[in-house]
Amino acid sequence: MLVWTIVAVVASAVAILLAVRTHRWSPGTTRIKGAVIVRNDDTRKELPIADVAITASDGATSATTLSNASGYFDLTFQGGVWPGQIVTLSFRHPGYEPLDIELQSSLRMSARQLWVAKMAPTHEQTGADAGKLPTAVSNIKVRYTLNSQTEVNIGSAVKTFQVVNRGNVPCIRGSSCSPDGSWKASATTESLDAGAGNEFRNVRASCIAGPCPFTRIDSSGFVNGGRMISISALNWSDTATFLLEAEVLHTAISSNVRESYPVVFGRALSFTLPATEEGVSLEAEISGTHMVFPLGPALYLSWATCTARTNTEEEKTTVYRCELKPGFRF
Repeated sequence: MLVWTIVAVVASAVAILLAVRTHRWSPGTTRIKGAVIVRNDDTRKELPIADVAITASDGATSATTLSNASGYFDLTFQGGVWPGQIVTLSFRHPGYEPLDIELQSSLRMSARQLWVAKMAPTHEQTGADAGKLPTAVSNIKVRYTLNSQTEVNIGSAVKTFQVVNRGNVPCIRGSSCSPDGSWKASATTESLDAGAGNEFRNVRASCIAGPCPFTRIDSSGFVNGGRMISISALNWSDTATFLLEAEVLHTAISSNVRESYPVVFGRALSFTLPATEEGVSLEAEISGTHMVFPLGPALYLSWATCTARTNTEEEKTTVYRCELKPGFRF
């Protein structure tokens, strides 16, 4: 009985060891996701920090990435991590104090867990000299343009035509005939061109004179409008007169200048714009002097460092954030 007990204990220990080994994280599946923000007692000033160098290391394996404009980061280890090992996350940015966080790896530590790192800004110099007062930035306004497509009614088109025919003539095989095949018919097709950049809309066609009950109009050539339209008319009685009318619209692109105001929290300002905006610039008073600062593709400002990100899947807006450079204040 004692022998069997010892064997059972040994077997259980082996099973536990195997279970631990089989629960080792698989290579390429260890992920750490999170966000980097500014450490501040006021949550409204906990702004995202972009371009933070983030390194994760367990002593044997390491991975490095940068936070994006929203402060988000996603690290993936190329090797596995044993449960119980310490994973150190290092956060480095020139404008912030170094930050290291030690994480206790476990079977629960997965992509589902989100990590938030709060970095403290470094001590800022107020100017080139310690005694120099910072430059004031005030009365900030955002200017941008939105392009939209507009249609302008530039006139109308009117055309009359006749379909000449003689009624009560029996249909001859191989020629145009009335819908029931009894009488000889005549058909006429007319077309109109609205010109480059123009389109016909609200096209109307009708028989206005002659034995109209014995006519038929084919609208397939103008029902959808467009630059080119055509009308075909069939007449199986005496000569009939037809009228074709349409509105002519010109399509143009117009630019509208819009204005908005940013919100300021601490040393950063934020604003959102439609994703279709163009020509973004900031108007501001620098030490009381009004100036205009185009952002341009590089998002360059002499007095602030700016980032932008686009929320295409949600509201299709672009989020801008500009943080003051040393030597400036709001």
